[in-house]
Amino acid sequence: MQADGPLIRRLRERGGYGLRRFAATADLSPAHLSRIERGLRNPTPEVLARIAAALGREIAEIEPPRQET
Repeated sequence: MQADGPLIRRLRERGGYGLRRFAATADLSPAHLSRIERGLRNPTPEVLARIAAALGREIAEIEPPRQET
């Protein structure tokens, strides 16, 4: 799955979470979360669900907009 990494980072920071604290909340390593936020890795559906839950958002809210083909 794809995630809007920069949006995840903005929402995390807006929520007052540091990278390490948020990663622990979402049960991720800080390095893995950092790679997702920088767009270097795409999370699995399970990881994306944990990130969304930790942010109090729906998965669709942190996915990039779908492009019309």
